[in-house]
Amino acid sequence: MLLVDVDGPLNPYAARPHRRPEGYGTHRLLTPRWEAAERRRLTEWGLPDKPVKPLRVWLNPEHGPALSALPFDLVWATTWEEEANTFVAPVLGLPELPFIPWPSPRPEPGDGVFWKTPEIVAWARGRAFAWVDDDITEADRTWVREHHDGPALLHRVDPRCGLGADDFAALTAWATGLD
Repeated sequence: MLLVDVDGPLNPYAARPHRRPEGYGTHRLLTPRWEAAERRRLTEWGLPDKPVKPLRVWLNPEHGPALSALPFDLVWATTWEEEANTFVAPVLGLPELPFIPWPSPRPEPGDGVFWKTPEIVAWARGRAFAWVDDDITEADRTWVREHHDGPALLHRVDPRCGLGADDFAALTAWATGLD
């Protein structure tokens, strides 16, 4: 399985604001989850009638075919959850994918471990997986080695660049090395 985060790997949100990376198109998306969160924030700031601005998302349509060509079953591992199927997948030309539902409130594992890490290991139940995310650290890799019985690749993607040719090559090499 390839567990795919949206913000960072597919949406290089940390790139310079006025210079999106080559191959990416700008999309203004107003998902129900984003709208609700922004509405709460505006209300807290005393601006309940201010319109909610859509989220600026940069997506590269070449990522859909490139992800589909990898030797993995794709799964969303993003806070977008099911909304990735509605808003991101169509832009990339991906089919509806399974997604990992996250608990609320989000757990705090401590010791520098990203909150998604224990949830992903629990979801994987010992199955082999690769995970692409911009928040992966060495603490996460250590935690997975200590708590996951199957093979796992935790591949950090630079959120200024998004997935690139080197990332796709590393994922392919890891997956083909499992045989």
